[in-house]
Amino acid sequence: MNKKGWYYYRHYFKHFKARYFFIIALICLAIGVGALRTNNETMINLRNQVYIADKNNNNVQAALDKLQAYVTAHMNTNLSSGSNPVYPPIQLKYTYQRLVSAQDSYVAATNVNLYTDAENYCQTVIPIGTIGFSGKIRVPCIEQYVQTHGAKASPISASLYEFDFISPVWSPDLAGYSLLFGTLFLLLGSITGLAKLWIKRSKNS
Repeated sequence: MNKKGWYYYRHYFKHFKARYFFIIALICLAIGVGALRTNNETMINLRNQVYIADKNNNNVQAALDKLQAYVTAHMNTNLSSGSNPVYPPIQLKYTYQRLVSAQDSYVAATNVNLYTDAENYCQTVIPIGTIGFSGKIRVPCIEQYVQTHGAKASPISASLYEFDFISPVWSPDLAGYSLLFGTLFLLLGSITGLAKLWIKRSKNS
C-alpha cells in the first residue's frame, strides 16, 4: 500500500477501538437474552390465563386472542406443535368436556321420544292383526326406524379445543432490537479489528 492510502486508513480507523464495539455488543446481547426470557415468561403467564378461563368457563376466546396476539408478535414465544407433535401445545380439557356434554344432551333430547315414534310408525306399517299378540315381527321395523332417525354423537373437531401459535423469527421489540444491534456491533468490532491488523501488516511490509 502507498503512503497516502495507508495514512487514510490509519487516520480513519485510529478513532475506533474494536474492544469498544465488542463491549457494546455484549451489553446488547445480554439485554436481548434477558428480553427473550421475559417474552417467554409473559407467554407462559398468558397461556395460564387461558387455562384458568377454560377451567372456570369464563371468556376463553378473549384469553386465546390475547395469547395469539402476543405470540405472533414476539420472539421466543413459540406455541407450535411442529411437524410431528405428540400433543398440541394448548389443549383445553374443560372446553372439550363441555362440548361432549352439550352434544350428549342434544342427542338425548333428540332421541327422548324416538322409541315411541318408532312403535307408532311400525304399528301403522305393520298392523297388529298381521302378527298376532307377540309383536316380534315389528322389532326389526322398530330397530330400523331407530337406526335411521336417531341422532348420533359426532366426533368433536379438534379445532374447537386444540390450538397452536407460531412466533416470528425476529420481532421489533426489545429482544429483537437488542439482538440486532448486538450482532451489528459484533460485526463492526470484527471488521475494525481485522482492518487494524491489515493496516499494521501493510505498514510493516
